[in-house]
Amino acid sequence: MSTFSYAEVGATRLGPLPDGYHHLHHTTRIGRGRAVFEAAGTAVTTWRMHRRSGAGLRADAVRAEPSARVEVSAGVGPMRLTAPCEVVWTAYEKDRTGFAYGTLAGHPERGEESFVVDIRDDGSVWFTVMAFSRPAAWYTRLAGPLVPVLQKAYARRLGHTLRRLAAQ
Repeated sequence: MSTFSYAEVGATRLGPLPDGYHHLHHTTRIGRGRAVFEAAGTAVTTWRMHRRSGAGLRADAVRAEPSARVEVSAGVGPMRLTAPCEVVWTAYEKDRTGFAYGTLAGHPERGEESFVVDIRDDGSVWFTVMAFSRPAAWYTRLAGPLVPVLQKAYARRLGHTLRRLAAQ
């Protein structure tokens, strides 16, 4: 049974993002055309984007699906942080593909993060990371304003990685 570490499960799907959290909203243009959209959507939902961005990732499903467990990790040795999550929602639609995962007990933050690729009417393909979070561990509280800066940098890195993956 899921034990999310926050109450507002699913808020990244329909919004608005809940008060009392740091909000992240970062959008990157990935390219143009249906082939780019399909490639980007596959890279996002099969964890390839995360893995190629340098994050460690273990998942109990081949692609994002509700209730799939995911553990994202970064760092090395005793400085390795692990972040257990569970997929909250997915979108496998004609013009929108992606998912969100929410934090579980043991995650250094509390909240939810979504990763969505969409193709617009003009054929342009965009990737959006949207999240709300707040510290759940002493070290993320201690890091204070540095955490949102790192989250924004990671969202940018994901966008750059996805752009490269979709162009291959």
